[in-house]
Amino acid sequence: MKTAFSVLGIWSFALLGAAPAARLADRLAASHEAFLEDRRAALPELSDPYGVPEAARVVLERSDDALRPGLHWKRDVVATVFWVGELPTKNNPTPNVMSAWDQNWQANFGGYDDPDRRLGWCPADFSPHLNPFYIALPYNDVAKGGVHRPEASKVIPWFWRDYRGDGISVCKGRWVAIHRRGKVCYAQWEDVGPFEVDHWQYVFGDEAPRPNRNQHAGIDVSPAVRDYLGLTSGERVQWRFLDESQVPHGPWRDWRGGEPELPRR
Repeated sequence: MKTAFSVLGIWSFALLGAAPAARLADRLAASHEAFLEDRRAALPELSDPYGVPEAARVVLERSDDALRPGLHWKRDVVATVFWVGELPTKNNPTPNVMSAWDQNWQANFGGYDDPDRRLGWCPADFSPHLNPFYIALPYNDVAKGGVHRPEASKVIPWFWRDYRGDGISVCKGRWVAIHRRGKVCYAQWEDVGPFEVDHWQYVFGDEAPRPNRNQHAGIDVSPAVRDYLGLTSGERVQWRFLDESQVPHGPWRDWRGGEPELPRR
């Protein structure tokens, strides 16, 4: 019995001593965790010592729904013909030796884009250095002083995508499609007119062209566009903007070098 009592006593003493030890371990663990939390709060980089970037998040940009009319077809628009090097006349008071965005337009084009002497889609006397398929619309995004008009960033759908700094037009070179009687021609926006320079409500909105002496014309087209569409100045067309990726193969892309393509009738 003595031996049994001694063993029982030792076992009971061990159990009684284990409880305080366990509580001490719990307190130490809790203190250590609190210390680590304090350190994480004081030094956030400890939780991400390698600077791993956050997971990608989807960001929804402002809707362009209000600007979409500027990308739709403009219908029943009177088109007039103009050309590089055209001298002033009653119905064209501005000489076209320069454009709104190119002070040396005629020289950079390579010469006078004679509307009467043609070889295919190009002037007969030289091979142009610039696309002979060009147009003018009545809006200039660059105002006097070399800064963009105050409304430009709000009304031009592609403004911030193509912005390269003050004084650099985001309109110059923009592609348009021109439709007439089932045929579509593609051309680049290279000048401003007819007559107006600030009619964004028409160019990018849904207003009609403002009244003018050319039957309220709303687009000027080059001799190459005229010939491709079989157009007479003063006739009506439809036109719209489009991205360069949407422009199909055709003479508006292949005008450089080689034998000129003959006009289609």
